[in-house]
Amino acid sequence: MQITTIANSTPPARDALAVSSAPSAESRRISNDVSQARQTAMSALTNDRFRAMLEQITDPGASGALATMRGDNVVDFKSAQSSYADNSE
Repeated sequence: MQITTIANSTPPARDALAVSSAPSAESRRISNDVSQARQTAMSALTNDRFRAMLEQITDPGASGALATMRGDNVVDFKSAQSSYADNSE
């Protein structure tokens, strides 16, 4: 009895085994998102209107009203819409 060894004559593809050093599309997207978030945060830090809004909502009286969602100024939709139209003219 004779034993015959059959070998694969096609060598493995080196490109398939190599690890790519280029960033993936997902890592590029994440990097872009982080960069945009950083730019937005820096812009907010230098924006006077944003700073003023932060001062207002961090005031203890205002933050208490926001936290409890007091209904002192509850307005129906029609009244709010009318008021908005009057103020936007």
